[in-house]
Amino acid sequence: MTTLAPAPPGLEVIERLSLPQLCGQLLVVGFQGTTLPSSLSAALSAGLRAGVILFRTNMPSIETTWSLCQATHHAAAADLPPIISLDQEGGQVTRLPLPARSLPSMRTLGRIGDVDLVQRAANIVARGLAAFGFNCNFAPVLDVDSNPNNPIIGDRSFSSDPHLVAHLGLAFARGLSRAGILACGKHFPGHGDTIHDSHLELPIVRRSKSQLHKVELLPFREAVDQQIDAIMTAHVAYPALDGRAVPATLSKPIITDLLRGDWGYRGVVFSDDLDMNGVKLQQSLESCAVDAIRAGCDVLLICHSTEAADRVLDALVREAESDPAFCNRVIVAAQRNLAARYRCPPRPAQQLCSLEYVLLGEDVQRLFSEIDERISPPD
Repeated sequence: MTTLAPAPPGLEVIERLSLPQLCGQLLVVGFQGTTLPSSLSAALSAGLRAGVILFRTNMPSIETTWSLCQATHHAAAADLPPIISLDQEGGQVTRLPLPARSLPSMRTLGRIGDVDLVQRAANIVARGLAAFGFNCNFAPVLDVDSNPNNPIIGDRSFSSDPHLVAHLGLAFARGLSRAGILACGKHFPGHGDTIHDSHLELPIVRRSKSQLHKVELLPFREAVDQQIDAIMTAHVAYPALDGRAVPATLSKPIITDLLRGDWGYRGVVFSDDLDMNGVKLQQSLESCAVDAIRAGCDVLLICHSTEAADRVLDALVREAESDPAFCNRVIVAAQRNLAARYRCPPRPAQQLCSLEYVLLGEDVQRLFSEIDERISPPD
């Protein structure tokens, strides 16, 4: 008797979704304010959004942060667990309010060079994130600090040594994943060797293909081999990988052919924020969204405007209605990211006092004391 393999998580849900809901499952959005907008709550309830990304301005206190995560969790349809995400790297890129502790910069941890310490540190951070209700952290940074004039990466990178970036970055990813937080390595294929900020313009990395594989791509290849949960694309052009010199976010040769095809990556691919000039200077936001999905992205970040997310949803639906191949791409993307959400659903602490215990417990204090001692050894 033949035993049928179980359906992938969420497949039966995908089959029940309408086309607007399928397209909506590709959108993670940000918003202004410290409470969940009623329109976004309704969109989550209707299955028209995959989740949210929160920034420091959304989270002035631990009470507000916990309440926002709770509201998002409860707004989402029961069979569509939301992505509740943030960028909690450490150093200059931290979002959580005090008294939550933040790690030092990745460069500082890289100088210590202790794989076990980095994994334990990420795990401590992840336990706090999970207690708030987050289930996705856009970290670790897997960019190599290969250009001292880089205006956007700098001390966010572990090192100028690609092997050390890989070892420490993947330790960080393991620490997140083992606490139920989706780890997302960024910014593929590497933002380290740029002299421009992709928030403002399109950087171009002109290294040869062999140089890229030895430096920029090496940590990401290691991440794929270790099956990292997710990868975020860079709004950076790499002529050696795609002769059109388009941002990697919009490049099928980079995402589908290299990452998926040559390397066999099976995890979730997030775009960086589509409302950045590095990707939208040459075309509309709606066109960027369609091209990013067509290139191989599974989730689109639209970080600062719920109205922009509405326009992107309409554009995705129109394209899926007119192009069966694009519709199939939408289905695959929705299935892939929903499977990850089923694996790591939000699990917020039920009481604020429980959250505070996780954030301020003795194990947290010991870990940060150890880091402080390793940074500045006692005389």
